[in-house]
Amino acid sequence: MTGPGSVEQTRVMVVEDEERLRTVLTEGVREIGFPALSVRSGEDALRIMEQSPCDIAILDLNLPNMDGLKCFEILRERWPALEVIILTGFGTLEAAQAAIRLDVAEFLTKPASLGDLEKALHRAWRRRATSAAAAAPLPTCEQTVDQADVNEASPAQTLRDIEHDCIFAALERHDGNREKAAEELGISVRKLYYRLAEYERSGRAERRAGGG
Repeated sequence: MTGPGSVEQTRVMVVEDEERLRTVLTEGVREIGFPALSVRSGEDALRIMEQSPCDIAILDLNLPNMDGLKCFEILRERWPALEVIILTGFGTLEAAQAAIRLDVAEFLTKPASLGDLEKALHRAWRRRATSAAAAAPLPTCEQTVDQADVNEASPAQTLRDIEHDCIFAALERHDGNREKAAEELGISVRKLYYRLAEYERSGRAERRAGGG
């Protein structure tokens, strides 16, 4: 695997079982300037990583056989420096918990535009370029937002929204105490501060109206 370097040195792997979307994403990645390859399953993704590791993975959560979350967990355990962009149609509580715990780089909601793909890739690339230390696997997050709150949410609620709500719900339960909220979420305080800074930059520092 190449070290943090230029876009041209940063290899991207697209993991998507739908052939048309896999082709569109792979061609889009190359058009943006990143070297790209594609596979149709989590098992194939792991084989590629063992043979010739990539730097960024675009990972569909709805894969045949080994699902995307299981693949993500294995990727994070074996290749902690890998940046992972999650691709999905809508969010679930389980996926949001995993995204927080496994430190996802970015979310892409189907169908993703070329502009959204470019933003996600450059975000993952910047994270990789500015983080010298690999992110270690984190302990399981046992509690986030109430399941009832998620059930009442729109079925099209994105993983980004649910992750946001999980974090702010934990902060609310602990009266804003970031150390206790981070402990509940199963992440480091530093990672919690990083996520909150991201929300601040994107204008989402407050919990979404209607999101709990």
